[in-house]
Amino acid sequence: MHDYYPLLLGGGIIGFISIILIVAFASIKDKKQSIGFDRHMKDGEIIRRLLRYAKPYVGSFVLVGFIVLFGIAYDIISPIIIGNITALINTDFELRELFRLVAVYAGILVVSMACTYAQAIILQRTGQKIISSMREDLFTHIEALSHQQMTEIPVGKLVTRVTNDTNAISLMFTTLLVNLVKNIFIIVGVLCAMLALNYELTLMVLCFVPFIVLFTVIFRKFARRAYRRVKDRTTDINTYLSENLSGIKITQIFNREGAKLRDFSEKSRGLGKAKSEQILVFGIFRPLVYMLYISSVLCLFYLGGKGYLDGTTFLGQSIKASTIVSFYMYINKFYNPIQNLAEQFNWLQSAFASAEKVFTIMDIEPSLPDAPDAIELENVRGEIEFRDVWFSYVPDEWVLKGVSFRVEPGETVAFVGATGSGKTTILSLICRNYEFQKGEILIDGIDIRRIKIASLRRHFGQMLQDVFLFSGTIRSNILLDKDGVSDEEVMAACRYVNADHFINRLENGLDEVVRERGNNFSAGQRQLLSFARTIVHKPAVMILDEATANIDTETEVLIQDSLERMMNIGTMLIVAHRLSTIQHADNIIVLSKGEIVEQGSHRELLAKKGKYYALYTLQFEKEKLLKQGEGVE
Repeated sequence: MHDYYPLLLGGGIIGFISIILIVAFASIKDKKQSIGFDRHMKDGEIIRRLLRYAKPYVGSFVLVGFIVLFGIAYDIISPIIIGNITALINTDFELRELFRLVAVYAGILVVSMACTYAQAIILQRTGQKIISSMREDLFTHIEALSHQQMTEIPVGKLVTRVTNDTNAISLMFTTLLVNLVKNIFIIVGVLCAMLALNYELTLMVLCFVPFIVLFTVIFRKFARRAYRRVKDRTTDINTYLSENLSGIKITQIFNREGAKLRDFSEKSRGLGKAKSEQILVFGIFRPLVYMLYISSVLCLFYLGGKGYLDGTTFLGQSIKASTIVSFYMYINKFYNPIQNLAEQFNWLQSAFASAEKVFTIMDIEPSLPDAPDAIELENVRGEIEFRDVWFSYVPDEWVLKGVSFRVEPGETVAFVGATGSGKTTILSLICRNYEFQKGEILIDGIDIRRIKIASLRRHFGQMLQDVFLFSGTIRSNILLDKDGVSDEEVMAACRYVNADHFINRLENGLDEVVRERGNNFSAGQRQLLSFARTIVHKPAVMILDEATANIDTETEVLIQDSLERMMNIGTMLIVAHRLSTIQHADNIIVLSKGEIVEQGSHRELLAKKGKYYALYTLQFEKEKLLKQGEGVE
């Protein structure tokens, strides 16, 4: 009995470690809600949705499956060959037989390497196609979200979902799934080979399997928790960077670099802590599996060596030196896949955590969907009517209160009023950027809720105060990927809105590079480019929201001339603080606290001497004082 004390000691140590892990697992499980451990989506649901993207490429995965079967031949057969070589050396040695065994070993190795190469190429191509499809679906879904939904989701969070999270999912299709299957095949194949070689020693190895399963289950819980924290902290940093790099000029103006650095450092430490927890979990699990591997090898050497040296049998089967050598290699090949599974399980948790976040974005229902019977709007005359429209961004805090007005085709209508009176909101509702709560908005007598949103917006051209230019060229920013428009038509639009004045002075003309957000152009130049962009797309209704704000006097003259020309194109809706820019409007609607208080032409409203008259007089006096001040200087 005392011969087996070393085995009992090893078993006691493994049992003690198992008890500690079970206690830790139980304590974590009881506190899972408090540590954010709960799952919002089950693994089965995630797998089912991921398989939808893999379904079109099932043939490629089947082909890879066959390649894997050929590839694992090396892992299954090589220990037997090495064992035979050992037996050959210990018996009647024949050099020709040695050459034959070495040639077989080399041939199997070459086949295995070729299979591994083919597997990697096929999986990379297939995986990238799947992830490209997923990225496109995600991007398309984000584009379908309303303005209100987009303002509620940080841009950095969306960027993380489209880039980082899809990259993590990519690993699952290009590497993880096939390697998981391959490792499972290796484990099963090695077990079958060991059973055929010596089933008693195989039973000894299998005694360690329950502990492997136990450690893996416990690791799975801890790894999922750690990975979710890493993903959350990564999203926090990306969101913070996206916002603060965009507004870095404000940070510099107010000398708040130090404060922002402290905030960033705190978020970085949070990510570092989450990463450390993830590494700790993996750093505990892999050594535990390695401990089981060493224990099984020690048991093999102890029992097999003892039986071989004593010339005895173990559970009825004799043990040879070649058997010990082959089993040593088999044990290594049995535990190597298990250790690889630990690393691959890390990737799996990362992929699942990322997939959950991606599908969470995809599950956001657009708040402005097309009605089931929505129609295509082929032509628009430009007749617009509001009928008792009520709207609020926040429930019961009305921004518009029973607004009603009518715009005839080809008319130019201006909206004026104090900040927060609802001017910009009216323009946003016409294009269905937001959904109103009560009333009706009609385009050519059709309720806009019965028109497909893409069809509706195609007939509108919006020119905003804050013009957004994309990185690229002047041409690409005007066209916005619109096909069938020649350079002559682009330049004609630029001449129509006076943008050609500065474009012709540029070295590269329409091919002049536009940097991020168009920061290499002035505010007035960006505004003129937005006018040209609108003209090229030939809208039936043009919307100008504070288009003449914050520009210099020289550029204002050009813009005023452009506006007068564009008024002849179709219906135009204007929001402007500078009342001098809307004097020629057919109708001026004055808003106050979400209600229409006056409307009429410029002369009619001045004659009434009401709200518009007060605003115009105040602005006229202010401009007069400014001019006098400039004269004194």
